[in-house]
Amino acid sequence: LDRLPYRTWVLLGDSEMAEGSQWEAIELAAHYGLDNLVGVIDVNRLGQRGETMYGYDLDAYRRRVDAFGWRSLVVKDGQSFEEVEDAYQAATEPGDRPVMVIAHTVKGKGVPAVEDKNGYHGKALEGEDLEKALAGLGEVDHQARGVMLEPEDRHPERPAPGGDVGAPEYQLGDKVATRNAYGNALLRIAGRFPSLVSLDGEVSNSTRAGFFKEAHPDRFFEMYIAEQNMVGAALGLAMRGKLPFVSSFAAFLTRAFDQIRMSQYSEPNLKLVGSHAGVAIGEDGPSQMGLEDLAMFRSVRDGVVLYPCDAVSCERLVECAASHRGIVYLRTTRGGTPVIYSTEDQFGVGGSKVLRSSGNDRATVVAAGITVHEALAAQEELQSKGIPVRVIDLYSVQPLDGETLAAAAKETGALVTVEDHHAAGGLGEAVAIALAGMTMRFRSLAVRTKPKSGKPQELLSLEGIDRTAIVDAVRALI
Repeated sequence: LDRLPYRTWVLLGDSEMAEGSQWEAIELAAHYGLDNLVGVIDVNRLGQRGETMYGYDLDAYRRRVDAFGWRSLVVKDGQSFEEVEDAYQAATEPGDRPVMVIAHTVKGKGVPAVEDKNGYHGKALEGEDLEKALAGLGEVDHQARGVMLEPEDRHPERPAPGGDVGAPEYQLGDKVATRNAYGNALLRIAGRFPSLVSLDGEVSNSTRAGFFKEAHPDRFFEMYIAEQNMVGAALGLAMRGKLPFVSSFAAFLTRAFDQIRMSQYSEPNLKLVGSHAGVAIGEDGPSQMGLEDLAMFRSVRDGVVLYPCDAVSCERLVECAASHRGIVYLRTTRGGTPVIYSTEDQFGVGGSKVLRSSGNDRATVVAAGITVHEALAAQEELQSKGIPVRVIDLYSVQPLDGETLAAAAKETGALVTVEDHHAAGGLGEAVAIALAGMTMRFRSLAVRTKPKSGKPQELLSLEGIDRTAIVDAVRALI
């Protein structure tokens, strides 16, 4: 993307070469022909608790690396400066593929007490062992022996923002899937955010990142079904000043949680979008249903979690995500939902919308995403029976609008949360934590049984998160 003549070096331990995310990175680097990438595997044979999978079999690493399309260079004595320098020189010669240096080394080299011995991984030497080790190393020259050459001060071109992008174009009552609105929003804001890039895990036709791909192929990266490396690459892009939007099915992002968890320590400007959330996806069945994602992203320090219920709120929240500095997760829905907001409605991180209210409400229903529409239908039925109910669209699950929730709990005395997500870590728990210490009647409706394949409305009913279940919960509380 930057068209700069630098080279990236990656130091690798032989133990971590058993990790699948390494091979995701290796295959994608070969696919994209990253000829400015050099990996260095330190093959010292010993892991944390004993020998690694291949020990000192350098050829095992070479065969595997070559099979993935890299050029491998084997260093038989990784303690030889001359051999290492020769390998590094060869690695920087012009080529058409990434290069892997595979070096035989000795763990603890130069300290006889621990050299090539198991059981010292991550342990500092103390007492007599430390004294012997220092003596074995000999006198250490603590004075500077040279000056590091500074790299050239090169910077990528930063195109100027394109200005106003207009408003979403939907009519009240239109049935539009929020995943479609996500794709439309990326297209609409592409000019305002010229550093925006899109990464997708081979489902761009479903997440609708494909809209952006068609219009801006130079800013789209197909990461295939390699979600761990997709998030890792997005983190790298973020640290290089890009604005990455990462999309996949919400369920599949759980595979990359280690990368998501670790990314928070780099404080990146990183956006993740999970589509096909909850049992509302219908016939595709439980393997495709994101039911843990809210809990996962709520656990990210300072992470923002947004869950729009219609096309307008989705587009506006995509804009919020792009403008907010930090990690943001946006949850989208597969099926079409009615547009309930006008294009003039405003949304923000930490906000909510009170959709129905009166001075004599007897309960409050708090929902987000697909269940907002179930809550509105339940409110109409309860209203017809003389039971006025408040409805809140808690589109910002984290941070959430505690002030509006607290007022509703105080004024109505009864509160029902309803979500298309497992009870653990979801909307209900977020609200309960926010209102801890308040006196009220409370009930959480969530997915609590093993999901099945079926029509969306059937599955919402089966899990007790549809309009009928909401009506029953409110009546039980009051």
